[in-house]
Amino acid sequence: MKNGMEKPMMQPARRRTATPNLVALAVRATVCAGALTLLGANALAANPNADQATRIYNRIAGIPPTAAQLQQMTATDAVSAALIATQDPAFYNNTIRNMAAPWTNRDQSVFVPLNDYTATVVGMVRDDVPFNTLLSADLVYTADSASGVPAYSSSNNAMYDAMDANNVDLKAHLVSTTQSAVSGLPAAATAGVMTTRGAGSAFFINGTNRAMFRFTVMNHLCNDLQLVMDTTRPPDRIRQDVTRSPGGASILFLNNCIGCHSGMDPMAQAFAYYDFSATDPTTTDTTGQIVYTAGQVQPKYHINNTNFPQGFNTMDDAWENRWRAGPNYILGWSATLPGSGNGAKSLGQELESSAAFASCQVTRVFKDVCLRAPNSSADFAQVNSMISSFKSNGYKLRQVFAEGAAYCMGT
Repeated sequence: MKNGMEKPMMQPARRRTATPNLVALAVRATVCAGALTLLGANALAANPNADQATRIYNRIAGIPPTAAQLQQMTATDAVSAALIATQDPAFYNNTIRNMAAPWTNRDQSVFVPLNDYTATVVGMVRDDVPFNTLLSADLVYTADSASGVPAYSSSNNAMYDAMDANNVDLKAHLVSTTQSAVSGLPAAATAGVMTTRGAGSAFFINGTNRAMFRFTVMNHLCNDLQLVMDTTRPPDRIRQDVTRSPGGASILFLNNCIGCHSGMDPMAQAFAYYDFSATDPTTTDTTGQIVYTAGQVQPKYHINNTNFPQGFNTMDDAWENRWRAGPNYILGWSATLPGSGNGAKSLGQELESSAAFASCQVTRVFKDVCLRAPNSSADFAQVNSMISSFKSNGYKLRQVFAEGAAYCMGT
């Protein structure tokens, strides 16, 4: 509820977002899950038969295995068989790309060009890079020299457009580098996929930078703002552009607007030095680049500052997570982090270290490979087991796909 250019509370959560009860169940887990998890572990240890192995391969790669792969899969346990399927280029070119593509645009469409955001997700999964660095690492994946495409540019998408046009195999031709080496951003200002050109073109363009926060929470904590509204948080960090009497009714602000903005605005302040510059706003998919002004707040943070002059005036990029108290403690914030800081990198660490982040990734993968949401005690026990495994084994998302596909191989 604000008069700025963005309307963060009006769009519905996307179809693949986990519902609040699934996130809570996965975070809390049931006391009886231990016995069910043990039974599931025994099932996963068994060798899959030919039908089950084929099902595993199809769920992961989207294509059937060859005769040699099928023989190899049926000679080992189900999780190891599923890991064989993750070596297929189709897993990266189709499954992972299609998983990540909706994260890169406001329409949450899978039908978008390849960009550095999507490519970085694909590369992290392929290389078993800890996925809990997704929102903070100084990392980006580009094409190698053998791919025959233009060099990476922070001001256009030409490299990735050419990779699409030439059907470049992402598994074979993606290489990792640092954003600070190729984009001009200082290393301290990099924040994983949030500071890729692809993310900036979608969520830093125009508006007030609240979109970057909202879509990051949607995509990586599986909660849209309507699901985490909390009217008990103090409103002192809500910016000046948010009128306290929308439509002349202050009760609407107190019962609605404050619920999102009191938590969002203190955290979205982390992006105060970022903008996305494009000569032609209609071509942001292909041209334009992230602008970072260290120590200088972008003018967009003062848009419509006369709506409520007594509101918060953003002076720096200091952020604070006020959801650590109140009902949103259930998102499982890390006790080893302070819950406040400066800039996008430390905010990314706060978000990616939460229990909701791990639960979101695992629940999404479960849906992808099982073709349904978890809906039974056994399913919730399996999701909880996969979350534990995800955390204890270096946040390798490829392993999560393997465990999920092995669990659902008979369904």
